[in-house]
Amino acid sequence: MIQIVTDSTCDLDKDAAARLGIHIIPLTLHFGDSAYVDGVTLDRETFYDMLSRADKLPTTSQLNPMDILDVVSPMLEQGDEVIGIFLSSKLSGTFQSATIAAAMSESDRFHLVDSKNVTFGLALLVQVACRCRGEGQSAAQIIDTLENLKGRVRLVAMVDTLKYLQMGGRISAASAVMGSLLGINPLVGVIDGAVEAIGKARGHKAAFRHILTLCGQDAPDPDYPIFFGHTHAPEAMEELKNLLLPTLDQPAEIYSAEIGSVIGTHVGPGAAGLAYIAG
Repeated sequence: MIQIVTDSTCDLDKDAAARLGIHIIPLTLHFGDSAYVDGVTLDRETFYDMLSRADKLPTTSQLNPMDILDVVSPMLEQGDEVIGIFLSSKLSGTFQSATIAAAMSESDRFHLVDSKNVTFGLALLVQVACRCRGEGQSAAQIIDTLENLKGRVRLVAMVDTLKYLQMGGRISAASAVMGSLLGINPLVGVIDGAVEAIGKARGHKAAFRHILTLCGQDAPDPDYPIFFGHTHAPEAMEELKNLLLPTLDQPAEIYSAEIGSVIGTHVGPGAAGLAYIAG
């Protein structure tokens, strides 16, 4: 059997994990002196409520090798192949921990993929891996598919507020005040495994039109799913979907999810975006 393991920054919930037959290892989030297990002892609604009242951003602890081995070792002991697909090595030390865990396991059946992505970009690759497994591909074939596709993943989102970018030190207080007065909505994306600013627009509609333009210039491959996400803003996500989907070739599948604590911490509530595999 081929087992697929990922971390909670993929933002797939328990129902999705059960449907896909995957194992999600949760990271730990720290609000001050309090620690919460992502998606286990801290749900999305509670997280965004706490974030809205925080005067300092929470921090996230990377997985350590034993966190990963505790999940993977029983699979290896029963003879399974394990594919671990983790968030970008540029965003966390979790992938390095997975590399150490793989060496400690002393097994050639524990395979790793550095997704170079996070949140619904990572979820997209996990979905593809599950589809490949369902088609009967071997572990080696699935890994080869993911390695070939991960550079084609495009993730872009509109940020609703500048508050959390300022709190995280990504923009100055003066820039945040001026941007808020002008109604500026930054656009962020994952570029070569890191989250980067890729543009800005005045207002939601202009931001979504900018995303529409980007998708027109680098169109989704309809053979693969499209994954939409939001930070406690389902209405904004639906607005983006309604604008974008009529302009695209019908994708193989469409998924959506609420973005969790790792990316949600830095962009705050109100963000909406998508991830897809470019043609």
